[in-house]
Amino acid sequence: MHLQRADNHTWRKAKSGLASTVAFFSALLVIAPLGLVFFHLLVNGASSVNWNFFTKLPTPVGVPGGGMVNAIVGSLELLALAAAIGIPVGVLGGVYLAEYGSARVNSLLRFLADVLNGVPSITWGVVVYGLVVLRFKGFSAYAGGLALGLIMIPLIIRTTEEVILLVPNGYREAALALGVSRWKTIVHIVMKTASKGIITGILLALARVGGETAPLLFTAFGNRFWNHNLSEPIAALPLQIFTYAISPYDDWHRQAWAGALVLVTGIFCVNVLVRILTRGRTASIV
Repeated sequence: MHLQRADNHTWRKAKSGLASTVAFFSALLVIAPLGLVFFHLLVNGASSVNWNFFTKLPTPVGVPGGGMVNAIVGSLELLALAAAIGIPVGVLGGVYLAEYGSARVNSLLRFLADVLNGVPSITWGVVVYGLVVLRFKGFSAYAGGLALGLIMIPLIIRTTEEVILLVPNGYREAALALGVSRWKTIVHIVMKTASKGIITGILLALARVGGETAPLLFTAFGNRFWNHNLSEPIAALPLQIFTYAISPYDDWHRQAWAGALVLVTGIFCVNVLVRILTRGRTASIV
């Protein structure tokens, strides 16, 4: 009997060790592509990331050096426009799904939000191109921000709804029992409790659209110069990277690698911030 128990214990330890080994190598397979991407970006782009890169405009063909300051600022402007569109609509949509509406309507809205999440980003660019660019006869930052904002909306809706549903019903019942109106309960108690999760969803949506190129090709179009007129074409880092990457010039290729390194690093930092914000989120809500 004792020998049989010892054999069973040894067999269980062996299976546990095998499972741990398989899980470890599976994790390495997931991390390896990211590591390879960062390695190639560092090897090819780190030498071009300097002060001029962040402070100078792109140089003409054949002139070495220059930077992408207009593209970096343009990307920030586009993200600001996208946030102005996507955050209010997305957060309010998530609140509606979590707190209002019938089960049938909410089920339909969730289905539509999930479908929109799966729509390729270039489709949003084509839609905005047809509705805005052609109608107003010109590419613009407004059109680019609208395309990115539309991509953000379903992402924020679903994350906002999910985090609000994590707030215990006891919070709502206690506030209502004290005579607090429903909308004040939602704004001052439910949303305040879920604020960290809502901010996390917003940051994830911004990180998602921050690297989009396809919709901007049909809307913002790009610009090699300074332009703060939002009704005209505007530069963006993904667009500049794309333009330089397909060019036949070695110096532009190096600039494209540097731009890609800056873009990926920025998105990586946003995701690290999201991980920090989500640490202990469930515990803080419950």
